[in-house]
Amino acid sequence: MSEVHLEYRILIHAPVGKDARLVAELFGRAGIDCFVCTQLGQLMEELGRGAGALLVADEAITPEFVRAVGHYIEHQHGWSDLPLLVMSRREAASTGLQHRYLELGNVSLLERPAQGVTLVSAAQSALRARRRQYAMREVDQRKDEFLAMLGHELRNPLAPIRAASDLLRLPSLDRDKIQQTSEIISRQVKHMTGLIDDLLDLSRVSRGLVTLSETLLDASQIVTGAVEQVRPLVDARRHRVTIQMPHEAAFVHGDQKRLVQIVANVLNNAAKYTPEGGEIVVALFVDEDTVSYTVSDNGIGMAPQMIEHVFDMFAQAERSSDRSQGGLGIGLALVKNLVALHGGRVAAYSEGIGKGSRFTVTLPRAEAPGRAAVPEQQDLAPAQAQGLRLLVVDDNDDAGQMLGLYLEAAGYRVTVVQSARAALETARTDPPDACLLDIGLPDMDGNELARQLRQLPPLRAATLVAITGYGQDADRARTAQAGFDHHFVKPVDMQALLEVLAGQGGHRVPTPIVSGV
Repeated sequence: MSEVHLEYRILIHAPVGKDARLVAELFGRAGIDCFVCTQLGQLMEELGRGAGALLVADEAITPEFVRAVGHYIEHQHGWSDLPLLVMSRREAASTGLQHRYLELGNVSLLERPAQGVTLVSAAQSALRARRRQYAMREVDQRKDEFLAMLGHELRNPLAPIRAASDLLRLPSLDRDKIQQTSEIISRQVKHMTGLIDDLLDLSRVSRGLVTLSETLLDASQIVTGAVEQVRPLVDARRHRVTIQMPHEAAFVHGDQKRLVQIVANVLNNAAKYTPEGGEIVVALFVDEDTVSYTVSDNGIGMAPQMIEHVFDMFAQAERSSDRSQGGLGIGLALVKNLVALHGGRVAAYSEGIGKGSRFTVTLPRAEAPGRAAVPEQQDLAPAQAQGLRLLVVDDNDDAGQMLGLYLEAAGYRVTVVQSARAALETARTDPPDACLLDIGLPDMDGNELARQLRQLPPLRAATLVAITGYGQDADRARTAQAGFDHHFVKPVDMQALLEVLAGQGGHRVPTPIVSGV
């Protein structure tokens, strides 16, 4: 017998062998796997090998049985709650026996003599509940593996960041080395931000907290945008990407950013799981009712059992070659959720290990407009300091000082404080043109600080920028209600921040610009 088979069987323990054999024959006719244990020692041995449920006659529940089985139940895994079916005689339902039942935990009583259909139904129900427990065990195992990998992935960029920070302390470091070190830190912070954004994005989508900004889109532009996003990885691994487009135009209703993200995640998956110099084909297929994006590769492929779980949140394929590429492996789970939000479906196919993979995203086709809708492009001028006075408020001294130094290098006059009280005092004595406020301040919430700053006459028209680690819609709504003009998520996109400051000139803009996910 295989281990899985053992885990889904019922162990039968009764002092009268004839009764046990009759029940076993009944279960066999119903297609239920079972095993008769004539001795307590044999029962405990079989429990150690695996069981879906235990069927026992009440006369077998002796003090020795309670000690042995009770110890097993007390020390079973957190996911496990072994079902016990007790064939009980009405006259044997004494107070002492009832107490023993409580010690055994998950007990269901079946009054004897029980009809065959009752025994079979109770056994099937117990096994169904047990299968759910084993399914939760697999989820917990995958979750543990995922968390271990998450810790590994977050530690990886910390090593070069720490080394770079130590290097910057050396007084003899020349200008070229400083530039090189700065670029290393920037790359690693960008990598860490991407990992954290993926986690937050999947969490929000899974909980239904994402609102789509749906417009009519040219389906081919989604492919173009996705290929542009993944181009650095494709080039680094020297893949050849072939794009196949239909002659006819096709349109979909959806959120452009999210649709590009869907195809880019699938394409990124193909690029990572295909050995260097591989072949990837991105194709767009159109029929009367649907638009399908297909990404095929000649990579390492998937085993049949992996295909069933490839879109699960904590599923991880045994793909050691991918660990050098980094990432959390949650991109496909995010794809599944985003596709569902767009009313579509996603499927995976592979002929087996070493034979490549194919992923297909299918969306409802939209009716073509009179002319194709082209997304507006915002042309932002490069940021230029305009002599603005800035107030940076952050209780993390390192974070506040680094932001202040960056803004000073851009030509701004910057004051950095670590508390809301100091911010109010500074604003009264030397009113700034713009305030960059952390939300999680120790002495006063950043939103309340923004409200009090707005009450100061010199700051009624000042630009208020929220700098926070929270980026959900509810967080953005709270900062907007508090009087903030802009909401930036840590780590801040500095270029976007400079563009905001350069375009304000101290004037308030009611529409928030959000950086980050």
